[in-house]
Amino acid sequence: MAVSSLSINLWHPFEYSRTGRSPRLKLKHVLFAPTKRRLRVSAVSTPPKARFVARRTESVPVPQLERPLSEYMSLPASQYSVLDAERIERVDDNTFRCYVYRFKFFAFEVCPVLLVRVEEQLNGCCITLLSCKLEGSPIVVAQNDKFDAYMVNQISCGSNKSSSSLQQLSSDTVIEVSIEIPFAFRAIPAQAIESSGTQVLEQILRIMLPRFLAQLVKDYQAWASGDRSRQPLGTGEI
Repeated sequence: MAVSSLSINLWHPFEYSRTGRSPRLKLKHVLFAPTKRRLRVSAVSTPPKARFVARRTESVPVPQLERPLSEYMSLPASQYSVLDAERIERVDDNTFRCYVYRFKFFAFEVCPVLLVRVEEQLNGCCITLLSCKLEGSPIVVAQNDKFDAYMVNQISCGSNKSSSSLQQLSSDTVIEVSIEIPFAFRAIPAQAIESSGTQVLEQILRIMLPRFLAQLVKDYQAWASGDRSRQPLGTGEI
């Protein structure tokens, strides 16, 4: 079936002559020709993030007393000493709030406050992070809804290979933090921020784990000697 020139003119701005030669531009068809709408899509940018990861294992030899270390480590969490009343407070039988010491990160003061839960296990326990709140400089406090943190501290005791009169107390800890990079820091390469953040976490573990184990050993010795008070022995000092 043939298509007439009139039907062509309705959909195209060019009108062909009957001889099929050169097209003639019809202005009215240009004005009324169908147009395509352009849709503008604005992309929502995702703030850049930095990820810090640190892991450390510490072990200390513990002299075996009349009451074995394994019995001490099997105590229910409700009987745990808070170890250091200046930095740890009990929330309930299995939950504790811990105040980490203050430190500097890019000249800003940071003091993490951890809420952790303790679960008893065979020959030890597992401390898991429930939440973390940042205190310190205003720019630090403003990040409280812009980061995620994960921490597990696996504490265990066992025999010491070098001496039958010694037990081994160990702590295996991993910390991971993912945080939105604040606007003021975005001129700094993310890799540099991640490197600095990881070094800070490693420093925290390097300082806190030996201190934590020393407090456990001291509390074990008090418990093994018959002290039932479960009074904290720490003084808050780093």
